[in-house]
Amino acid sequence: MPSQQEVKWSQLKIGVIVLISVTLLSVLLFLMTSASGMSVFSHKIVVHTYFENSGGLKVGAPVELEGVTIGEVTHVTVTTDPDRKLTPVLIKMKIDPKYQPSLHKDTTAELATVGVLGDTVVDLDSKRATGPALETGDELRTTSSPSLNDVIKSSQGTVQDVDVILKKLDVIETSIIQGKGTAGKIIADPDLYNKADETISQLRDLVTSINNGKGSVGKLLHDDDLYNKLNDATTKLDAITTSLNEGKGTAGKLLKDDSLYNDLDSTLKHANSLLAEADAGKGTLGLFTKDPAFARKLDTTVTHLNTLLGDVNAGKGTLGKLAKDDAAYDNLNRLLSSSNDLVTAVRQDPKKYLVIHLRVF
Repeated sequence: MPSQQEVKWSQLKIGVIVLISVTLLSVLLFLMTSASGMSVFSHKIVVHTYFENSGGLKVGAPVELEGVTIGEVTHVTVTTDPDRKLTPVLIKMKIDPKYQPSLHKDTTAELATVGVLGDTVVDLDSKRATGPALETGDELRTTSSPSLNDVIKSSQGTVQDVDVILKKLDVIETSIIQGKGTAGKIIADPDLYNKADETISQLRDLVTSINNGKGSVGKLLHDDDLYNKLNDATTKLDAITTSLNEGKGTAGKLLKDDSLYNDLDSTLKHANSLLAEADAGKGTLGLFTKDPAFARKLDTTVTHLNTLLGDVNAGKGTLGKLAKDDAAYDNLNRLLSSSNDLVTAVRQDPKKYLVIHLRVF
């Protein structure tokens, strides 16, 4: 049976071992939390937020800011608050206070996935946050980000559409292989191939003819005389353009002479003045267009003239008989002929017709 001194010594050794173990455990825990940026002895900032769905988020998941771990999730639970029916998932987080200057009350939180199928983390965004510093008890606003399930659900319709398109392409491919449709005939019809080959041969002959200077296109490409004529015409056009720019010739003066413009402008002003006076009823043209009495007189004159011409055309009156009566025309013609003969006879023998008798009483 061990002595009392041996028992005390054993108890002392056990106590020392326990004390050393606790000390080592505390130091190890301190080193681990310090390496992860979370100190056991530092005062944490405790904040919360609400999400529509936890997306597989677990307690202890990292809280990240720009990809850097600044805290961890402490609670993931469903709240019974009736005001939170659309966002029932309550997330509580502990954040290292040394990151407090980078966080604000209007910092936003969202759920993110590490990789495609990795763990879910809380990602904080302070790029556009300008509010006061974040404090314990604050609620962070959330931004909706599509989860993997949402992406898969939204892509199901696209996959179905792609499947339908692939089936239609398979039908089109089968029709083409069977020689159906235009594309199928292009691929499977040897007659169409022969026609295409013949067309290509004709095009090759046409290019050869053009290169040899045959035909209109060939002459355009190879005839130096035609080129010289075209060059000469271009030179003349350039000279004409130069003359126009220098104000030479009639066209040049029309483009460059200010006096011609001024004359034209003055003429237009006079024409506008004349039209204004006519519109106001001034002058002959104005009376003609505006004065009813003048218009009636003109209408009466035209009516009388029309009546006179009608009488003349009907052979009435002196003018009518002169215009229509052949006897009057013949008599007038004989009178003119006799008068002509008399004048001729007088010129030939004036003494016969011009005798002066002097009588003295």
